[in-house]
Amino acid sequence: MASVLKAQKANADRKGKRKADAMDVDGEAEQAGPKVKKNKQRVLLLSSRGTTHRMRHFMNDLEALLPHVKKDSKLDSKSQLHLLPELADLNNCNNTVYLEARRHEDLYMWAAKTPNGPSIKLHVQNIHTMDELKMTGNCLKGSRGLLSFDSAFDETEWGKLTKEVFTQIFGVPSTARKAKPFIDHILTFSILDSKIWFRNFQILEKDPLQPNGPPQTSLVEIGPRFVMTPIRIFEGAFNGATVYSNPEFVSPAAVRSLVRREKSSKYNTRKDAQEEANKRKALHKLDEDELAVSKVFA
Repeated sequence: MASVLKAQKANADRKGKRKADAMDVDGEAEQAGPKVKKNKQRVLLLSSRGTTHRMRHFMNDLEALLPHVKKDSKLDSKSQLHLLPELADLNNCNNTVYLEARRHEDLYMWAAKTPNGPSIKLHVQNIHTMDELKMTGNCLKGSRGLLSFDSAFDETEWGKLTKEVFTQIFGVPSTARKAKPFIDHILTFSILDSKIWFRNFQILEKDPLQPNGPPQTSLVEIGPRFVMTPIRIFEGAFNGATVYSNPEFVSPAAVRSLVRREKSSKYNTRKDAQEEANKRKALHKLDEDELAVSKVFA
């Protein structure tokens, strides 16, 4: 019995010492300063029904670039975008990238900060996946990338807002579960002709022709590459008031309609010319003579 009491007393002394040490550590932490705010960004990536093989490869490339992405199943209805903030909340994600497929292989991208917004709708063009490009660059899967933005983003209000949203979506936090502690590539965003151009480059610290030579930093493109045209920026997540509307954007459906109208105008012009030619031929046609063969041998 005495041995049991001694053991309980020793355990109580250990617990009290442990508690005192923890209190000392907390006190030292409070004296050291405030805690550093952690970057806890998680992105929900999903698409609509009707995606093509190119769009699926494009989604896989985005997932490989961003280790803090969580994929979800396809969304059935394109008109019920208000469900996306709820899906992001269920998956514990505070950002959402939604790829909306349309007819004629048109692709639209929604980049939103959930659940309160803002959200940006973009038209994605000139998509080239990693498998198509066959670039010589390569990077570690799951590595974090540096973000490089063109100075033109800071010249307009919509550019500043887009830069902030892209920073939170494409910026991989160091505490991400699948992220590797390496930075070996750069994600660049450039504005040209009111479009956002995306490129991915590997950082080479040695010349491949002279591996034993002095260090020489260079960039080699990896892929994918694509171009985004901003359409609208909404105040909320996938809804709300319009903060910005691109006046220079022309939808692909309007472009196809204009091409069809031009083709139809060419057809109508050709038919009108044929009718005019037939009328001229009828005017210049001579009357049938009385001594014609059809009348003499009738």
